[in-house]
Amino acid sequence: MTKLNVTGLKENATNLGPGVDGTFAHIGARGGTEMMMDGLRRYVAPELLDEFNIICSRVRNLHPTKKNILWLHDTWDDPESEHLAKEESRKRFAKLVFVSNYQQASYNIGLGVPHSDGVVLQNAIDPIPQHEKPKGKTIRLIYHTTPHRGLELLVPVCEHLAENGFDFHLDVYSSFSIYGWNQRDEPYKELFQRITRHPNMTYHGYQPNEVVREALKQAHVYAYPNIWPETSAISVIEAMSAGCTIVCPNFAALPETTAGFAAMYPFTEDVNANANRHASILAEVINGYWTEGNQNKLRFQKLYADNFYSWQTRARQWESFLSNL
Repeated sequence: MTKLNVTGLKENATNLGPGVDGTFAHIGARGGTEMMMDGLRRYVAPELLDEFNIICSRVRNLHPTKKNILWLHDTWDDPESEHLAKEESRKRFAKLVFVSNYQQASYNIGLGVPHSDGVVLQNAIDPIPQHEKPKGKTIRLIYHTTPHRGLELLVPVCEHLAENGFDFHLDVYSSFSIYGWNQRDEPYKELFQRITRHPNMTYHGYQPNEVVREALKQAHVYAYPNIWPETSAISVIEAMSAGCTIVCPNFAALPETTAGFAAMYPFTEDVNANANRHASILAEVINGYWTEGNQNKLRFQKLYADNFYSWQTRARQWESFLSNL
């Protein structure tokens, strides 16, 4: 395959995370942090939760009598995290909760947050039910996260693969309306139109998580040329549980999240090099998806994801953590 050339990326969106005290930046937002708070409420003993005030990322009000816990989902350099560089600010919380070891280490290096001030409790999911993948020659790819995380690389990569005769179809579930930030889709409207016009791609916009979970059952590969420093990646975890091969770079928390199962390549800040690396690995995965070795790996991957990342497992860890506090 010849190399492809990708034009410059749009400026990354910022401050897209949750609000405070279990509420979020926009009423009705359904991003990953909101899903995690919902899971906590569904699976952890309510009488235990009621003893604490769990704040998601952005601190506005502290509870005067309950122990306050700051559950961090954002990157260390988010402006809302700057206060944690001060010891007196950290002392307001009984504990900081991080969603990955990578995230905790970055807060330690970037802000000087001692490891002893926090604990790592990874994100969790309801496992995707067992299912059979669609048979046939066409390999179905999926991208199911917000556009600023790498969609601008993936579209030209897929255009390039289609020009070179690869048999695939990409389904894109991507919009900032998941956070209530509809206006942030504007810079990506042309990109969405390129997807809509291409016979090998379909743009679905924002869809509820239950729709995406059904789509993951039909997908073979999660194509994720990530350029946003994930502190964790719930979209990846769900794709692992769905038996999808993950194609992504070794960027930020992705090596930790994928636990060695991904078809992973070295991340680089060079846009063209990043796109070409993704295209090369994605081509190999498309050609080799149905091999016995890959199918065995995907079965092991699902077993791992369904156990390590299940809410049944994580709820027990949360209950132990809260009880010890």
